[in-house]
Amino acid sequence: MIIKIVILFLVGMGVMAMFGKLRFPGQQKLASAKCPKCGRFRIGKGPCQCQKKVRK
Repeated sequence: MIIKIVILFLVGMGVMAMFGKLRFPGQQKLASAKCPKCGRFRIGKGPCQCQKKVRK
């Protein structure tokens, strides 16, 4: 009984590893949403906070 559980666990981990290597749609769009300078995610269409001028 324990051997069945271990085998099912290993098969499940193998299936998860195969799905993890697939390229999901939307990864390119998500990668382009990052700032090329600092690497933070940009929200909206404006410039990143690192590129804005700081007011004093």
